[in-house]
Amino acid sequence: MAKSVDEKFSTVIQKNTFYFSNASFEEKYEGYINSLKETLLIVKNRIETEGLKKEIFEWLLADKSNGLRALLALTGFSNEYLKRLTTIIRIKNDQELIKLVYKNKWCKDEDTDNIHEWTDTEISNLIQKNEYFRKGLVNLFFEGASIPFLVETIPLFELKKLSISKLKFEIPEMLDTLIRYKEKGSYAGQKEKNPETVISKILKKLSITSESGDLKELISNAYDSKRTMDFIIPNKKNPIIIIESSFLSTTSSGQGDKSKTEISIDALIKEHYPKARFIGFVDGIGWYVRKSDLRRMVTAYEDVFTFHKDELERFENLLVETFKK
Repeated sequence: MAKSVDEKFSTVIQKNTFYFSNASFEEKYEGYINSLKETLLIVKNRIETEGLKKEIFEWLLADKSNGLRALLALTGFSNEYLKRLTTIIRIKNDQELIKLVYKNKWCKDEDTDNIHEWTDTEISNLIQKNEYFRKGLVNLFFEGASIPFLVETIPLFELKKLSISKLKFEIPEMLDTLIRYKEKGSYAGQKEKNPETVISKILKKLSITSESGDLKELISNAYDSKRTMDFIIPNKKNPIIIIESSFLSTTSSGQGDKSKTEISIDALIKEHYPKARFIGFVDGIGWYVRKSDLRRMVTAYEDVFTFHKDELERFENLLVETFKK
């Protein structure tokens, strides 16, 4: 016999577990956390006895299975961010950076048109097999914040973690790590972290109006295919420039679908707003390492910009030329 709504409601209220807890998993994971702590205590004792030396951290990476995780925990640098940074190092040929990380000793010539992000396993294996990769990683945490290319590329919030002061176990720096870890979600969610605010700032500087949302003709004629537009300049009633922004710092399986969607949107705009220019801001390492999806993506737009300062100047010039009258 089926239960009544009140009975089902009562079950959820009276038998609510509040927080799911798998006891065996919790115990196992607590062991992992404790192993990281003990590993870092060993490192701390060695530094107090021998002084701060790169060799201690090279030993950490080579001899401890959780060495990289321990180093990341100490500095607050995330595993995902390290993978992104490793990809950038493989791609770029900045001579000072190459020298710092011994790139020529562990990175074979790669086809940058088909580069893929290394997995955790690939990175772990290289740490074990190649001493220069280990040395390069240690150098990155000791001296990374002094490399001009990284200073220009990595946000200051993350760059601060590549500091020799993080490796000394000093209380102020450990507090800094704790605070940055605690505030990372809030930091990432700030409006100013959205690249689209840069576009808004340029529009405001030039006193050009814009709207976002759905275009009337697409609602009426292609409701199932339309999508919300990021910038409609100067307004929905009379769009002259339509902008879509896609900044991806990670790769995803949905990038191919996104590029297909943009191509279909381009066709709709050409049909219903033939006088409007459809342009895209497409940027981030997520697109750089998925070049087949990127190539499809850019075919949707009349022109494409990135958030590089040169490209922002070019975009500003486009606006000035378009609206100078």
